[in-house]
Amino acid sequence: MPPRLIAIDLDGTLLNSSGQVSPRNLAALRLAESSGIEIVISTGRRHSFAMRVLRDLNLQHSSAVVSSNGTVIRTIGSELIHRTHLPLSTARWLCAHLNDYRSTLVLTFDLTGPDGEDSRGALIVEHLDDLHTSIGRWMRANEPYIQHVQHIEDALKSGANPPIQMMLCGPIDRMREAEALLDQHPFVTAVGEQEDTQAEVALHRTTYPETDLTLLDILPAGCSKASALGHLSNLRGLTPTDILAIGDNWNDVAMLRLAGQATLMSNAPDDLKALASTSGWTIVPSNDEDGVAVAIESVLSQVPV
Repeated sequence: MPPRLIAIDLDGTLLNSSGQVSPRNLAALRLAESSGIEIVISTGRRHSFAMRVLRDLNLQHSSAVVSSNGTVIRTIGSELIHRTHLPLSTARWLCAHLNDYRSTLVLTFDLTGPDGEDSRGALIVEHLDDLHTSIGRWMRANEPYIQHVQHIEDALKSGANPPIQMMLCGPIDRMREAEALLDQHPFVTAVGEQEDTQAEVALHRTTYPETDLTLLDILPAGCSKASALGHLSNLRGLTPTDILAIGDNWNDVAMLRLAGQATLMSNAPDDLKALASTSGWTIVPSNDEDGVAVAIESVLSQVPV
């Protein structure tokens, strides 16, 4: 059976290496919509940053965008559907626990307005130099939203707006060390692990070996792209068998496991492609070879004429 909903990751999946949606991929998205299939963008980006790309695609305004790796669901038209916050006390504990990695830490707050835009303070950092070294292009693109504070805990005082996400960014080996430190704590659900009832946060990892970069996202317990799709499916009256998920990295694993049909991009990390092979997921050409279009065109061929 063809899917009724297609969940698509953004960076490394729908977007090519130049950060663009190719004409063939865009044509496939529009053909899917005209066939009655909802296109859901499911990304680690926060909503405002995702909309920089999505705004010009003219997708249906009622279609959902899963952002910040599952903590927020909004429509393309920026109507809030669902949001989960990280408790302030948990965020403060994490800042202390990750003291040796504070120079790589970013706090994310959902300050999205009706126009889909954020304001300054949506991103809070204590240090700038290491982040500019690791994710300089991202830092420059998000400069209007970044607030630099001397002590990051000042953004987490009692009564403050709670964050939706914390993120560590840096070289792969250093982020492995940070991840190992977090994994030692019973309140933390490791990357790819089943949720523990004691857990307060869940880790999600995105790795780019070609640039020696890992993004380690720290989300409220239970949050993932899969949990967001599950919530959305309930609202839409769908089941996992109605979903095709397309992704390229470890932060996509939960939604790939949830979906009735799962597709991985060939530009995914090698260890993830090995998991795809044992899991029976389809592997399509890379994000520079219109892999999303290949996947969509394949399922559309199943739609009765």
